[in-house]
Amino acid sequence: MERLGTGIGWRPEIADAVEHLPGIDWVEAVAENLCPGHLPDSLLRLRERGVTVIPHGVSLGLGGADRPDADRLTALAERAEALGSPLVTEHIAFVRAGGPLTASPLLEAGHLLPVPRTRDALDVLCENIRIAQDALPVPLAVENIAALLAWPGEEMTEGQFLYDLADRTGVRLLIDVANLHTNHVNRGEDPAKALAELPVEAIAYVHVAGGVERDGVWHDSHAHPVPAPVLDILTDLASRVSPPGVLLERDDNFPEAAELERELTSIRGALDKGRVRGRAHVVAPTTALQASAPQVSTSTAPARQRLALAQAALLSALVAGTPVPEGFDRVRLGVQARALGAKRADVVAKVAPELPEILGEAYRPAFLAYAHTHPMTGGYRRDALDFAGQLLLSGGPGNAEVRRELRAWWLERSGPAPRSARPAVRLARATRRVLLRR
Repeated sequence: MERLGTGIGWRPEIADAVEHLPGIDWVEAVAENLCPGHLPDSLLRLRERGVTVIPHGVSLGLGGADRPDADRLTALAERAEALGSPLVTEHIAFVRAGGPLTASPLLEAGHLLPVPRTRDALDVLCENIRIAQDALPVPLAVENIAALLAWPGEEMTEGQFLYDLADRTGVRLLIDVANLHTNHVNRGEDPAKALAELPVEAIAYVHVAGGVERDGVWHDSHAHPVPAPVLDILTDLASRVSPPGVLLERDDNFPEAAELERELTSIRGALDKGRVRGRAHVVAPTTALQASAPQVSTSTAPARQRLALAQAALLSALVAGTPVPEGFDRVRLGVQARALGAKRADVVAKVAPELPEILGEAYRPAFLAYAHTHPMTGGYRRDALDFAGQLLLSGGPGNAEVRRELRAWWLERSGPAPRSARPAVRLARATRRVLLRR
């Protein structure tokens, strides 16, 4: 396993700070935010200095019932090649559901949602990972995610699920110790037990991040300082194995460079503390954790069908207000639904910053009301256009000047639409016809 050292998540907001932080061996960048032909100058300068850059995908949906999208895989491969990366990473999660497998509308979560730890989900995930591995030019590592809710009827612990996944596919693991802490608070899962069950020799690197607790629920925000319990889990991990790399993630509420440096120092201290406990050891890969020979097993089609129906029912309850599937905690599902709506509002405000500028304080309540009855179906930029179009058709909010500004913004960005039966396109056409007559 390649040694990476100490890293930090590269984000445009802290690009200058990252370039000047001491002791940074590598960085990780969100793959979907990069264009291979127009890489940010900051990343190019880091690469020229010998700093490794790893693309971190968030939209592949390897844990979904559908096979990985070929275009998304191609895009991830292009970014790895453009950056000269030694590996790429993604998540053990589903991000969309519905569509042909369920004969229902395709819904986007706009967030990473947990897969059930069942044999069906594991079979589908293994096949999806093999498809991804075949399409990528470098090794793939997959990350355990944080979850606000648990699936009923799970058949494995997180550690067992990850062990079987690595054993059957040979995939590497990106272990997020902050997510282990989140699942401890939200789902009562023991981080030490998960670490004991993990195939530590398959670890490619480790994520460390902060979060915040509200009303007894831990939110993996990546916008707060790394808390002591997360560092304690990192120490426990370092007492079991020497991780090839450790990376600090920060996605919002960015602090000054000095604070980032202090957090990195705390991370290094937690690693050193684990090593001096005297239990640290490096385990050589064993045959038990090499990719198994292709199984001549039955098709995954039945498992995909069952998983598709389950994931579509859950996502529909979260974003479209349909009944809560049997066995789920209704209160916790409500917390997750509100979190998804809040994240949609935040991300749309980032990809279309003119909207909160035009609408002012009315933006957030208006968007949350819109999101409650309009699930996302085509990504955040499409979501911004659909929100503005719906707002204009409904005649509010704001005075005549606000509506004029919003109308001009929408008309400038909507443009001609291709022939399609998609509801979003039909809405755009109808909205444009109405607005052009005004």
